[in-house]
Amino acid sequence: MNIGLCIRVVGLLLMLFSLGTLPSLLMGLNADDGTAAIFGKAFVTTAVSGIILWLSTRQTDTELQIRDGFLITAAFWIVLGGYGALPFIFSEAISVSVTDAIFESVSGLTTTGATVLVGLDDLPQSLLLYRQLLQWLGGIGIIVLAVAVLPMLGIGGVQLYRAESTGPSKDSKLTPRITSTAKALFSIYLGLTAACAVAYKLAGMTTFDAISHAFSTIAIGGFSTHDTSMGYFNSDPILLIASGFMLISAVNFGLHFIALQKHDVTIYKQDSETKFFAWVITTAVLISCVTLGFSGQFSTDYSLVHGLFQTVSIATTTGFTSGDFSLWPSFLPIFLLMLSVMGACVGSTGGGMKAMRILLIFRQGMRELRQLLHPNAVIPLKLDHRRVRPEVVSAVWSFFAVYMFSFIVLVLAMLTTGLDFLSAVSAVMASLNNLGPGLGEVASNYAGVTDSGKLILCIAMLLGRLEIFTLLILFTATFWRP
Repeated sequence: MNIGLCIRVVGLLLMLFSLGTLPSLLMGLNADDGTAAIFGKAFVTTAVSGIILWLSTRQTDTELQIRDGFLITAAFWIVLGGYGALPFIFSEAISVSVTDAIFESVSGLTTTGATVLVGLDDLPQSLLLYRQLLQWLGGIGIIVLAVAVLPMLGIGGVQLYRAESTGPSKDSKLTPRITSTAKALFSIYLGLTAACAVAYKLAGMTTFDAISHAFSTIAIGGFSTHDTSMGYFNSDPILLIASGFMLISAVNFGLHFIALQKHDVTIYKQDSETKFFAWVITTAVLISCVTLGFSGQFSTDYSLVHGLFQTVSIATTTGFTSGDFSLWPSFLPIFLLMLSVMGACVGSTGGGMKAMRILLIFRQGMRELRQLLHPNAVIPLKLDHRRVRPEVVSAVWSFFAVYMFSFIVLVLAMLTTGLDFLSAVSAVMASLNNLGPGLGEVASNYAGVTDSGKLILCIAMLLGRLEIFTLLILFTATFWRP
C-alpha cells in the first residue's frame, strides 16, 4: 500500500471539492448578505489543505492498487465530512455546534437528507444553495468525477471507480476507458439535473427553488430550501414532476447511457433489475393509494397524488415529504420506511441495499425451495438469461448478513443515547439507507438527538453511502498486512 500516493490523491480531491463553495461565494457577494466571507474562508481552508497534501507527496508516482482505492475512498468521505462542515461552523446565520455542522455535512454528501436545521425559509440563499450542492456532488460521487482527471496526472483511476461504484455489477464499465466512463456518467447526471430544473420552473417554482430542488432530486438526496419540503409549494404538478425524476434517477445510469447511445428505450424492459424495481414500486404505490383512499381521512385526489409521491420518495431513498407521513393511518409509515431497505437500483444515486441484491436473494430463495422438491436436479440461478456465478450470490448474502449485523449494533448504540425504540430503529434505518426522515422523535428533524447519537448516525450514513464493506474493510487486519 502506498500511503504517500493516497495522501496525494486526497489532496487533489480536496482541491476539487473546494470549488463547490464558489457558487455560494458568488451568490453571497451578489446578495451582500455577509456570507461571502464565510465561503471565502471555507474555500481557502479546503484548497490550501489540499495543496499542502498534494505538494508534500508530489514525488510519489505509481499506479493505484485496490487497497489504495478503498483507503482513499473511505478516507476522503470522512475528511470531506469535516471540510464540508466549515461553512456551517463559520456561519452566524445558524447557531449549530461542530457536531451538528458535521452531521449536516455528512448527511448532505451521503445524500441522506437528514437535517438538524430549522427555519430554512429564513436562511440566506447562498447557504441553502451550498446544502443542495453538497447533495448534488455526493450523488454522482466526487471520486467518480475525479477519475476523469487522475489519468491526466499519471494516476490511474480504475481502483477508485471500483471502490466507489456499488452493487454486484461494479466491475462493468460503460466505455473501454475509465475516463470516458466518468464523463458519460457526469453528462447524463448534468443533463437530467438541467431537465428537472426546467420542469420545476415551468411548474411554478422560482428559478432558485427550481435549481436547488433539481440538485437534490437527481441526487436522490431530499434536502429542501423550505422546512415543509415539497409541501411548501402545495402543487400537484410539482409532486408529479418530482416523482418522475426520482424514478429516473433511481434507475441504473448505465442503462440510461446505453438507451441514449442506441436510441432504444426497450433496453429498460430487458433489464431484470429495472423490471423488478418497477414491479415493487407499482405494487407499493397501489397499496399506499388504496389505503389512504379507504381510510376516509383524505380526498381521492390527495390519496392518488400524495400516495404516489410519498411512496416514490421513500422507496427511492430521496426523502422529500409533502406532509407528515408518519401520521398516515394504519401500517403505512412502517411500510414506507421498510421500502427504503431495498432502495434504488445498482448504479443509481439512491441508497438502500439495491434492488439487484433483493432480487438475487428472492430468486435464490425460490431456487432453494425447488431444490428441496428435486434434490438431485441441477437448478442454475439465472439473471437476464445468464447464469449467476456462485461467488456473486455468496457476496450478496455476505452483504445482507453484514448489513443486518450493522443495523442491530447501530440500533443498540442509539438506544443507549436515550431514544425510544421506534425513533432509534427508524433513525438508523433512515441513515443506513441514506433516506433522511424517520418516525417518532426524528420524523421532522434530528435536532433533538444527542451529540453522541448524531455521531453514531454519521457512521451509519457513511456505511450506507460506501455500501458497508468499503468502510469496514479498513478495520480488518488483512487489509493492513504487506
